[in-house]
Amino acid sequence: MAEDTSDQPLRTLIVDDEPLAVERMQVICAKLKDLAVVGTASDGACALRLVEALKPDLVLLDMTMPEMDGLAVARKLARLEQRPAVIFVTAHDHFAVEAFDLDAVDYVLKPVAPDRLGRAIERAMARRGEAVAAASEWLTELWVPHRSELLRIEIAQVSRIDAERDYVRLHVADRNYLLLQTIAGLEKRLDPAEFIRIHRSTILRREHIHGLRHDGLGVWSVELDDGEALRIGRTYLPKVKAMAGR
Repeated sequence: MAEDTSDQPLRTLIVDDEPLAVERMQVICAKLKDLAVVGTASDGACALRLVEALKPDLVLLDMTMPEMDGLAVARKLARLEQRPAVIFVTAHDHFAVEAFDLDAVDYVLKPVAPDRLGRAIERAMARRGEAVAAASEWLTELWVPHRSELLRIEIAQVSRIDAERDYVRLHVADRNYLLLQTIAGLEKRLDPAEFIRIHRSTILRREHIHGLRHDGLGVWSVELDDGEALRIGRTYLPKVKAMAGR
């Protein structure tokens, strides 16, 4: 029977090419009861060697480092059978999409505030113990830039997604957010039991579809529960009609 380690501190590796940043992170981590720092690395190659040797539960990973940056390190970690959780720690906010594509636990901006890192650690603790095989293959959340911060959006809150060039617009209740992501790429990561694409530029949550309407000349529209009607693209019509058993 496997030992239950859910209440033990996360064995943590700090990776940053700036000595002062490593020192500051060590000071912050020393005050967090759920962390135990087992090592530090100043570059990506060293980080990978230490991960192999120390088998940490968590890596606090800087994004911008010479030769091998944080994204490259995370991609290599993702291939490991026993891969650690990753929290990116960076001064740059424009790598968030790539970071969460790699299943990062969180994305913390420098200068790191202890309470912000503490919230990220809580997320890492909550994830521990989840078997990789049991993890959902579908997206459950997205992190979107909004003003000077990153907001966590639960997929369950998204009612509609519209394409806008290389971006998608997420509709969440009475608000909407832009995310740098193609609609085709996002569609592949959404649960088809919950979402359906009705047009090259529109994905809808199925539960908000009230009905289908034939407008003549082979044109069909989706009627939403708020009364709005959206045209169905010909390419997507067979799948939409199949949803209605037609």
